[in-house]
Amino acid sequence: MRILTVAGTRMKKWLQRSRLRKSCVFEPTTVFHDTARVLNHRRMPGAIVLGRSTHVRGELFTFGHGGEISLGDFCYVGEGTRIWSAKRINIGHRVLIAHNVTILDSLTHPLDAEKRHEHFRQIITTGHPENVDLDERAVDIADDAWIGCAVVILRGVSVGSGAIVGAGSVVTDDVPAWTVVAGNPARIVSRLDSDQSHG
Repeated sequence: MRILTVAGTRMKKWLQRSRLRKSCVFEPTTVFHDTARVLNHRRMPGAIVLGRSTHVRGELFTFGHGGEISLGDFCYVGEGTRIWSAKRINIGHRVLIAHNVTILDSLTHPLDAEKRHEHFRQIITTGHPENVDLDERAVDIADDAWIGCAVVILRGVSVGSGAIVGAGSVVTDDVPAWTVVAGNPARIVSRLDSDQSHG
């Protein structure tokens, strides 16, 4: 019985990885857990790229009109986390992103109410439109950063190497390397020893 269970699990993982190859590019050691979702509305696998030994439990999403997501080696994306790109979200190596984090590089809908309704109508009737302006601004998260649970990172933000974003923070401005930020909006609460760097 155990042999059948192991074989069934392996087959399920193989089918999952085979399906995901149509949505993203990943290494043989990349791990997609049961809660992982990859929604690539651009329909270009190269729009989402994941590095070696990166574990994904959350959602990676690109809009129909654009978006790129890259995660380096040995990253972690927690359950319930959503990384939504309409332009570019670049995440370095060894970045830990806890559960229920939201990372956005756009407004996700137009600010104008009439355009917002039209955008929503298109999404529910024909899918994500390929021509829409969501005031996109790229997000960059450097190597060795740690993003705590329930953090929101908004468009145009850079998080420096080794930085820590405290749980529940809303990040609206750049986070310097080797600092700890917390709050809404997130502010520096302490500085870290940069000698902890992996070089």
